[in-house]
Amino acid sequence: MAKNTEIERKFLVLGDAFMAQATKHYDIRQGYLSKDPDKTIRVRIRDERAFLTIKSGKLREGLAKFEWEKEIEKADGEELLKLCLPGAISKTRYIIPAPPYGDEARCWEVDVFHGRLEGRVLAEIELGDEHEPFAKPEWLGEEVTGQPQYYNANM
Repeated sequence: MAKNTEIERKFLVLGDAFMAQATKHYDIRQGYLSKDPDKTIRVRIRDERAFLTIKSGKLREGLAKFEWEKEIEKADGEELLKLCLPGAISKTRYIIPAPPYGDEARCWEVDVFHGRLEGRVLAEIELGDEHEPFAKPEWLGEEVTGQPQYYNANM
């Protein structure tokens, strides 16, 4: 896989059975400095850490996207959040190891949204190759990979 490449599959989640399988969780607040359809610039605060991320689908083929992410000072992240476009997101992310790996080499990230998106629950798995097989847990619902209405930047 090329450097700075993200390949992920995204699904709706059925129920809350995933919570019993979670090994940890994070509280996340994020906003967007740019929501251009070809690229997004995101500011995220995850617990006590902050990150600046740039994503673009234009630089890769298929499901692969360019992703550049750097950790920044939390105070800088808080200031940047104030500059973001309206529609900030608040969510809790649950980490669930994905068989057959059994560790965090491959894991499901399940996002439970809060506030104006309350009730929305999405799961994603990052893969090394877009054709890589993976086990689908029983709580996984419809696949929504590539559907723009499920991109965080569009919510």
